[in-house]
Amino acid sequence: MTYDDTTAAVTPHPWRWRILGFLGIAQLMLILDVTVVAIALPQIETDLGAGREVLTWTVSAYALAFGGLMLLGGRLADLFGAKRVVLAGLLVFTAASLLTGLSESSELLIGGRVAQGVGAALLSPSALSLVVTLFDGDERNRALGVWSALGGGGAALGVLLGGLLTAGPGWPWVFFVNVPIGLVIAVSLARMLPRQTAAAPRARLDVLGALLVTASSGTLIYALIQAGDGGWLTATTGLLVLLAAVGYLAFVTWQRRAGAPLMDVRLLARRPVATGTFLILLATALMIAVFFLGTFYFQHAHDYGPLRTGLLFLPVALATMVGANLTGRSIARLGARPLAVIGLLVAAAGMAVPALWLHPAAVVAGVSVGAAGTGAIFVVASATALGQVAPHEAGIASGIVSTFHEFGAASGAAVVSSVAAASIVGTTLDGFTNAFIVAAVAAAASAVVAAVITPRPQG
Repeated sequence: MTYDDTTAAVTPHPWRWRILGFLGIAQLMLILDVTVVAIALPQIETDLGAGREVLTWTVSAYALAFGGLMLLGGRLADLFGAKRVVLAGLLVFTAASLLTGLSESSELLIGGRVAQGVGAALLSPSALSLVVTLFDGDERNRALGVWSALGGGGAALGVLLGGLLTAGPGWPWVFFVNVPIGLVIAVSLARMLPRQTAAAPRARLDVLGALLVTASSGTLIYALIQAGDGGWLTATTGLLVLLAAVGYLAFVTWQRRAGAPLMDVRLLARRPVATGTFLILLATALMIAVFFLGTFYFQHAHDYGPLRTGLLFLPVALATMVGANLTGRSIARLGARPLAVIGLLVAAAGMAVPALWLHPAAVVAGVSVGAAGTGAIFVVASATALGQVAPHEAGIASGIVSTFHEFGAASGAAVVSSVAAASIVGTTLDGFTNAFIVAAVAAAASAVVAAVITPRPQG
């Protein structure tokens, strides 16, 4: 059977669910790489002599490159066909994973993480664009529910897998494991994905726009990380935040003037897209904050090994997938607004438990409850932002959503690293408590915002 973009909406591809499976595993691999390294950070700290800032950048550098170039990846998918970009991203990510595992210094490690982020930025938006294109109507909601469950649950499973690999062959294997998986997926998708005709193969790419948004985000992340040592209200922190704001303003201005802009900023101004990006940013920040805090709390405060720490996050993985799955099944019936508010309130309640009682059992129980809420938010965010976009906007809209997903990861790690700095590098537990308080307050406040801005279903 032949298949192209013009017949997608008329005749569903017979292998669409099988393709979704492989694309989901590829996305799972990318999401795993945000959190799989978290469990290995104490061992990386010992082996490479890395400080708190380097450990934070090990998480944030990947997420920053991933998110900063995501719009460019989405634009490439629209211009040259999602299949080509998916395969290119897979190969770059796989090669970078091999090089990162071979790192023998902090500089090489962070450089490898940036290269992984470049591959992920090509792969993720083009894969999500294929999902949006291959499915329609209620099937699309179900597919997005599966996608979100894999992504949200994968983040928690990454900590478990990281514990197994770090306790076994060692931390480099949290990167080496991507190599055989990436090659198998690349070969399979090369055979199964439908042929696509490039929309405009000679169109110009907005490289300046990509550099502006990445540099601005990098400046903001650096401001958040250094605030843990320098202070939140210092002139240095304020200047860095101001520079980031100026950079974002320059990006928006350039997008309005560029002949071939990276994105149509008017798309982000649409209420459904703006709501979805806000929710995905917050949900990812909360999720990464939990894994970052939990890994250091269990391993530093209680001397748990990486395997035991990873196993403690298994309920978190299950709760995330359950929350995402239930939301995917009920969002068409109940609507996005009540589910967004409920998810955020559940997340706030879960984060409040370890904030009030910092004990291993309370941390696992509270974080698991919170994970069910964040799993729900992931589905609401994707369905709200992507549910009403036109087919020709699918790639860039997917890129916007995925961009804010990764910026949430980078900012979440940076904020909690700075708030909990005294506990990460010292012996006090106050930093962990303060960080959980910040997470709970952020979730509760966002529930109020979501109740106002989340659009009601049409018709």
